[in-house]
Amino acid sequence: MGVPVSQMWTVASYVIGQKLRGRKQYPVVLMLEPLLRCNLACAGCGKIQYPAHILKTDLTPEQCFAAVEECGAPLVSIPGGEPLMHPQIAEIVEGLVARKKYVYLCTNGLLLREKIDQFKPSKYFSFVVHMDGQREHHDFAVCREGTYDKAVEGIREALKRGFRLTTNTTLFDGADAKSTRAFFDEMMELGIEGMMLSPGYTYDKAPDQDHFLSKKKTRQLFRRILSNRRKNWRFNMSPLFLEYLMGRREYRCTPWGMPTYNIFGWQKPCYLLQDGYADTFQELLQETKWEQYGTESGNPKCANCMVHSGYEASAVNDTFGSLRGFAATVRATLFDNYKDPDVDDDTPMTPRRSTGPLVQIGTGREA
Repeated sequence: MGVPVSQMWTVASYVIGQKLRGRKQYPVVLMLEPLLRCNLACAGCGKIQYPAHILKTDLTPEQCFAAVEECGAPLVSIPGGEPLMHPQIAEIVEGLVARKKYVYLCTNGLLLREKIDQFKPSKYFSFVVHMDGQREHHDFAVCREGTYDKAVEGIREALKRGFRLTTNTTLFDGADAKSTRAFFDEMMELGIEGMMLSPGYTYDKAPDQDHFLSKKKTRQLFRRILSNRRKNWRFNMSPLFLEYLMGRREYRCTPWGMPTYNIFGWQKPCYLLQDGYADTFQELLQETKWEQYGTESGNPKCANCMVHSGYEASAVNDTFGSLRGFAATVRATLFDNYKDPDVDDDTPMTPRRSTGPLVQIGTGREA
């Protein structure tokens, strides 16, 4: 398991406390976007499609702290854009750590070695480096050669200095399961704490709309990747969410579990869809028509979505919602090999080229 015990206990205590208070809608992770600009131009990310004056706008540390206090979630993910481009990002992280929030700063890794002196190792703080697979695939996905090697340099430096560090990987239609499994081996050899995974799903503003996974293809892909699992693979995420991706269980979307706050306010309804903004978190909860979202709603925008920002909180809720859910989590943690005779990991991998760009979006974004 790639999650520290102290963090698991904090999340468990928080979720159980929410349930004892009778709350059905509560956040687990705040997706805090302090900026939208980036130093990459990935075809699957719509963030940098905004006008220049929007891309130059930053949240202040005070705005970030106020959103965190208002939301109350125990975990804070800082995606973007590229957060390391924010001139006060170290101050933001330091303030959140002082509030004993578990902070995940998502980055593409290009600035990690340059900026790392601004941060201090802490059990409350982790870098999350977005890695889309092995070297050739990653560089192709982010539309720039050399990004894999530079990110790995940053990972090694951060680990050498004692920082917590995880990776985040977004998979798209055309992803090669064997290459992804080999990539997991590479990341474990580096010594990272754990890996995060999510299927790619469309942003309205993304230039490439052709390589997002359907729900059926998501389950087929993740079954091939996660069955017959290596013993040394560590994942920094709910084991029940991984089973959901494999098609072993069903969940309803709970987008309020990972709300997004950025320069526009509280985004309705989730990280991926932009159907307006709320001025306060309570307004987001009370005025968003949640029944209009999720795969079960019939909304075509949600038809194939299985992204962690909608469904991992559902899995966490399942874990602490009943003894049955908790037992399922224990079982998924202890017996995570998922032997499958139809998934052959011994066949030599044949690299293949996509007919179009395999692209990254940040979900965990993840960066």
